[in-house]
Amino acid sequence: MDKDQHTASWLTHPTTAFVLRIVLGCVFIYASLDKINHPDLFAEAVYNYQLLPEMAVNLVAISLPWLELLSGILLVLGLWKEGSILILSGLMVVFIGALGINLARGLDVHCGCFITQSTDPITILTLFRDSLFLLLAFYLFYLYQIRGVEGIFSLERVFRRHSSAN
Repeated sequence: MDKDQHTASWLTHPTTAFVLRIVLGCVFIYASLDKINHPDLFAEAVYNYQLLPEMAVNLVAISLPWLELLSGILLVLGLWKEGSILILSGLMVVFIGALGINLARGLDVHCGCFITQSTDPITILTLFRDSLFLLLAFYLFYLYQIRGVEGIFSLERVFRRHSSAN
């Protein structure tokens, strides 16, 4: 096996998909926890982006972290992987858009991405980081949906095996 074939097989190996799935799921689980514990501070961060009508800020601040948490948990467990990846990808597109708009506006906005009490302003590095997470999500979708990589250590696989035995 030449070097290119070995690299290609490693990049599409089920273990690689598993590790990346766990990483992305844990990122979103971690990102949700402080927002859930401090909805008032997260609502303030959402408000500071100046992208939503005031009446939508609290709804987003309360529901978004739970969507991140649920999607992250499902991804880690390997349940509804493709759906979770699509939801997280959609969230990342929205986050990247919000970050990009506020960077272009020159507003001194604090991310609120992982820690609601952060005083670090958003930068091009924040945009780059989120873009990497989006690429990771796209790659996982490619592996599972397009390449058909089998999900190892996945509850979905266990349920599928159990239902086919009946």
